[in-house]
Amino acid sequence: MIRVLLVDDERMVCAHLRTILGAADDIEVVDEVYDGAAAVESVLRHGPDVVLMDLRMPGVDGLTAIERITALGATREGPPPAVVALTTFDADHYVLHALRAGAAGFLLKSTPPEDLVELVRVAADGHTVMSAAATRRLVASAADRSLERDRHRARIGDLTEREAEVLACLGEGLSNAQIAQRLHLSEATVKGYVSRLLDKLGCANRTQAGLLAYEAGL
Repeated sequence: MIRVLLVDDERMVCAHLRTILGAADDIEVVDEVYDGAAAVESVLRHGPDVVLMDLRMPGVDGLTAIERITALGATREGPPPAVVALTTFDADHYVLHALRAGAAGFLLKSTPPEDLVELVRVAADGHTVMSAAATRRLVASAADRSLERDRHRARIGDLTEREAEVLACLGEGLSNAQIAQRLHLSEATVKGYVSRLLDKLGCANRTQAGLLAYEAGL
């Protein structure tokens, strides 16, 4: 079962999401909370696989909660959950801030129910999930940041040619199997490269590494 935590200050939204996800045989909603502070506590209590996190909430907002949940990875048993930002807004800075904070993806609340269920499964498998509208804005925004791009290029300057190729693939959202096929490597070798890249670049997860690839122009 994929264990899901719902976080939204609008209880009707939580009820709607619970109804959608509860219809899937392989998904269980383990808790719903209504602010960021309670979300962190619930992650510690229930250990969910996926968190659907509203970004705009009173008190501790979603961005802060994502940062705190990502930081739990160093202190709790097992990996932290995949946190997917769920909001009605798709402005560039919300996308970027959520991903930089450690989110595994970004979905609009207008995502169709059948797509939402499938994307929760994708997130639970460790892959990036992103709404099409948010992705277009993210790519367009990154293309215009020449000064920031230079700074991010310097950050990846010590990578080997092969490491840079793997990072570029992460920027495309490819799975380990897809990267292995493209670069003619074994999946085990790709997994090793990804782990070393995350350590070398100081990224919390492959989503952050993929964002860095975008920002560096890979």
